[in-house]
Amino acid sequence: MTATVKLNVIKIIHTAIWVFFNIVIFYLCYAAVTGKNDKWVWICIGLVIVEGLVLLLFKWSCPLTVIARKYSNSDQDNFDIFLPNQLARYNKLIYTCLFIIAVVVIIFRIVLKTGNP
Repeated sequence: MTATVKLNVIKIIHTAIWVFFNIVIFYLCYAAVTGKNDKWVWICIGLVIVEGLVLLLFKWSCPLTVIARKYSNSDQDNFDIFLPNQLARYNKLIYTCLFIIAVVVIIFRIVLKTGNP
C-alpha cells in the first residue's frame, strides 16, 4: 500500500470513530434534556472518560493522529480525518463542553430527583 492509501484508511477509521463518539455525546445530551437515566448514559460517560484517558496518554492527540503523521507532513488540522479543518481544530473543545454540560445536567437531575420524595 502507498502512503496515500494508508493515510486514507486511517482517515476512514478516524472518521468512523468520530461519528461513534458523536452518537455517544449526543445521546448524553438527549438524556440530559429528557431526564433519561439508564445504563446507556453510564456506558456513554464511561466511554468518554476512557477516550479522555487515551488522549491524556498521547499528550492530547488521538493515537490515530500519531500514526497518520508518518504518512503526511501536512500542517492542516484535518490531515488525519474527513472533517472540515475548523471543526477538526476545535473538535476537542466543542465536544468536551457538550460532554461537561450534559453530565452536569444529568447529575443535577439525579440530585433533584433523589432529593424529592
